[in-house]
Amino acid sequence: MGFHLALYFLFLLCPILQAAEFQAPTCGKEKCGNITIPSPFGLIHGRCYSHRSFSVTCNRTPNGVKPFIHVNGIDLEVLGTAPYSNAILISYPVTYINCDRINKASVRVNLSGTPFFFSTEMNYFGSVGCGNLASILRNEAGSLGGCIQPRCDDGASESGCFTEITGNLTSYTVNMRAMYPDSKRCASAFIFSKYSFRSAYPLPSGINIGTTHVPAVLNWNSSYCGNGGCVTNFHIFKVESCGNVTFHYPFTAKGQDDHKDWFKEICDKTTNGEKGPFLNISGTNLKILDFYFFSGTVTIDHPITYFNCRKNHHNGMSLNLTGTRFYYSDYNTIWSSGCGNLVTIFNNETYNLIGGCLQPSCRINNETSSTDGCLVNIPKGLSSFYVNMSSSDYRRKRSCGFASMISYDYDRKFDISNRAYVPTQLQWGTPISGECHLNDSSVTYCTSDGRYCWSRLSSNYLCVCYSNDFSDPSSCQDGNCGNDKFCRMLCLNTPNNYCSSQSCPPHYEFNSTGFYCERKIQTHDNHSLTSIIVGCSTSVGTLFLLLATWSMYKVLKRRQKIMLKQKYFKRNGGLLLQQHLSSNEGNVEKIKLFTSKEMEKATNHYNENRILGQGGQGTVYKGMLIDGSIVAIKKSKMVEGKKFDERKVEQFINEVIILSQINHRNVVKLLGCCLEAEVPLLVDEFIPNGTLYDLIHNQNEELPLTWGMRLRIAIEIANALFYLHSAASAPIYHRDVKSSNILLDDKYRAKVSDFGTSRSVALEQTHLTTRVQGTFGYMDPEYFRSNQFTEKSDVYSFGVVLIELLTGQKPISVGQSEPVRSLVSYFLHSMQENSLFNILDPMLEKDGPEQEIIVVALLAKRCLNLNGKKRPTMKQVAMELELINASDGNVLEGHGDEESEIDDMIHSWETNPSCSMSRTITTNSLTSPLDSSF
Repeated sequence: MGFHLALYFLFLLCPILQAAEFQAPTCGKEKCGNITIPSPFGLIHGRCYSHRSFSVTCNRTPNGVKPFIHVNGIDLEVLGTAPYSNAILISYPVTYINCDRINKASVRVNLSGTPFFFSTEMNYFGSVGCGNLASILRNEAGSLGGCIQPRCDDGASESGCFTEITGNLTSYTVNMRAMYPDSKRCASAFIFSKYSFRSAYPLPSGINIGTTHVPAVLNWNSSYCGNGGCVTNFHIFKVESCGNVTFHYPFTAKGQDDHKDWFKEICDKTTNGEKGPFLNISGTNLKILDFYFFSGTVTIDHPITYFNCRKNHHNGMSLNLTGTRFYYSDYNTIWSSGCGNLVTIFNNETYNLIGGCLQPSCRINNETSSTDGCLVNIPKGLSSFYVNMSSSDYRRKRSCGFASMISYDYDRKFDISNRAYVPTQLQWGTPISGECHLNDSSVTYCTSDGRYCWSRLSSNYLCVCYSNDFSDPSSCQDGNCGNDKFCRMLCLNTPNNYCSSQSCPPHYEFNSTGFYCERKIQTHDNHSLTSIIVGCSTSVGTLFLLLATWSMYKVLKRRQKIMLKQKYFKRNGGLLLQQHLSSNEGNVEKIKLFTSKEMEKATNHYNENRILGQGGQGTVYKGMLIDGSIVAIKKSKMVEGKKFDERKVEQFINEVIILSQINHRNVVKLLGCCLEAEVPLLVDEFIPNGTLYDLIHNQNEELPLTWGMRLRIAIEIANALFYLHSAASAPIYHRDVKSSNILLDDKYRAKVSDFGTSRSVALEQTHLTTRVQGTFGYMDPEYFRSNQFTEKSDVYSFGVVLIELLTGQKPISVGQSEPVRSLVSYFLHSMQENSLFNILDPMLEKDGPEQEIIVVALLAKRCLNLNGKKRPTMKQVAMELELINASDGNVLEGHGDEESEIDDMIHSWETNPSCSMSRTITTNSLTSPLDSSF
């Protein structure tokens, strides 16, 4: 697959390289052969033309590579530029008359419908022949001129003539009339360039009857093209006005190119009642005084920044242009007037000092104010500023003063007493030095007054052209900003991102020597075929090298992955397990070793959607094996910073072997394991109906938990634990009996899970803060005190599950007061007070037989005895529950009065120091204090 993909990209790359060979360099500097292609012409593979008539094709000829333009079905060779603008020198075919052998080679070119025409100022009309009147006519109508060929003395000699003609023309016909009887010989006529031959009599030297092509000058209509490129697909952009201010793109009355309407012009009444344009910036309407498209500025009436004379006061804060497309143009200056004040200017954004100045003193003339003052130049990109004015002489008070930003174009000597605004220039675009071309974009816009044309070079770069010859109003009409225009780039500011004068649009680069942007030059190689072959060969070699490197990488990666799996397999006891499997001891062949790939596929790469549950010891995923069977896959959690305890590996493998041999209908079956992963994975049978915990504490009417169901589930759990303790090949202590570890199958039969493996799977790499393991509320207090786990510890935990089935309450009720907080303590207290039925599940009041409930409660109380030796074994518990289930109702006999024993248990719970001390245990990612109740 990878090889075919590489070949596919290889074949795509060669045409790209071929196209790259023909990419145009800077417009006006492209070359074909030894001919430089003048602007607005461009190579057909480039972008230096926008009208098909100006496209140039490089063709191979017997004389080398030559450039050609295609005009109405005829290819005309380009010879170079003409001495004047809007003109090009071409090789033009002659017209033959009375020449049977070469008449068919005669070609007539019609320039109608193209931008081109023959300029009579740059061309002559000439003819080769003997004694004929050769005349040129426009459309077979009136004559434009003619000449008479001298008579030839013999039949072998040649003669001819040439003359000037008047009027530009796109097509013509030639008339040849014999002046003598012997004049009807082979003749030719043509238009040729005045500047290509030295004048001679009767014809310029080098022209004869065998000349098939002559140099001629073609001019073109300037409405098609200009120095900045052709302007054919232009759109008229209406010039708008409000008051005495005219404006256009990007400023419009409707707003354009900006979703926040930064350039929306509002035409409204001014303070004197006349209409004027306004610009809303940062919530302030600013009157527009003038608009300069080419420099990217707009002049507005700016509020005076600082003024402390008479009753008029301004606090020195300027407009805040931050976050807008505008900033203060450096064509402004901060002008201040007053007497001897020290003026300081700060950047309002950074609080940095920009500069300052000292006003001249007025003491000489005993004046209190002056129109003279001082100015401070501002840095580029300033968006806000703050002006402060203080007395330069601490012995004198600050004099009346004024300070604000003013455009250089305006007179600074004015009466400040009645001024609230001053003219200021805002920069919305940054002029970029460098030549650009309108045809760099597919669409060009021109103002309706013909003064400006512009096109987009990118999303925020424009190529703007304007007429620099305003004495000729037609110089930029009809989209023709061509002959007398100057073009340059303009970068449009974006909010909080002002253009740099050294930034360039795409396909341009900054020339640090000349400080301007220039088009990225890619020279055209005449030997493009060789370059393509070299490029393709290099690409093939590179691709094969990359392919070889990629293949080697994949091989090494695969080998590294295999070695890592082998490392995990060995560390997790895989070799030891294989040894047991090969010895076939104890029917060990039933356990299956799964690969890590099988586990990833079964869990869809451990997808979060496959998670059945999470706890402190790891995560359980629902998986589907290749044969379609559904399983539960347990992935242990690694504790960060702790290494895998290799000393526990043998113990873990032995337990896996033992557990794999367990076959009891009420115990979740271990199907196999995966030892290739970083931590071992256990694969159990999948139990679909959740946990006993959910059934007890989230009861619903559709599945009522009857007394019969509760008793049956208790019997099934007891039988499972009895089997683990004594009937299995080796004793197995569960260590974490609780309702959430009792699963329910499709018939709601109890299945004990997580037996004995929680310690083994994680190899004690859990979140426990002590050596004690278990769940708060179910844990044997004796085990908690002594750190010694026995089979009676499982009996205690089963007793908690039993009273959980009786009461429907959780082992620990957070937020409840004593003794209600602990279900065990609450249950024993209720037994002491003879109020058992007050704490039973309301469902049992309607459904449960009282005698059976009492006997089961007494059995639960015996299981909860603080002294483990006095607790029954799981065998006794299972047999008693079976007996209760099979009894005829007279089940209270023989149990005796055990009130005194209950009193002793309650007293022990309240006084036992080991139960009242505060210890912290973290299980299943929950940390809780152990107080006087379990």
